[in-house]
Amino acid sequence: MTPSQDPSVAFLEDLASRGHVPLLHSTSGTIRIDLEDRGNSIHWYIAIDKGNVKVSHRMARADAVVRTDKRLFDGMAKGTVNVTAGLLRGVIAVDGDLGLVSSLARLFPGPPQSVDSYLERQAEKAR
Repeated sequence: MTPSQDPSVAFLEDLASRGHVPLLHSTSGTIRIDLEDRGNSIHWYIAIDKGNVKVSHRMARADAVVRTDKRLFDGMAKGTVNVTAGLLRGVIAVDGDLGLVSSLARLFPGPPQSVDSYLERQAEKAR
């Protein structure tokens, strides 16, 4: 699977390319995402400073650490897995600032048939 076909990589690279995310204008902190993939750990580090976002592969301390399976995160990135439901089912573990993770969760797409996804598709067509 190439990075462009990988939903997790595409989501995180898109987040990095935005630079400033207005939805996070009042959010500051760091999140490390640890994805388990067939016995390997993949680390992503997200630094948010009042909406200014930087993404890297640093393995550093963070205000919040999210641990989950890579395939589950792929589903979150595609909008087929709900972050809140994953937290409640215990398949997504969070250590640290849950509010920071909740802010990040707002950036994941909704289900493909949702109104939000419809509006996103319409915006893409208009570009």
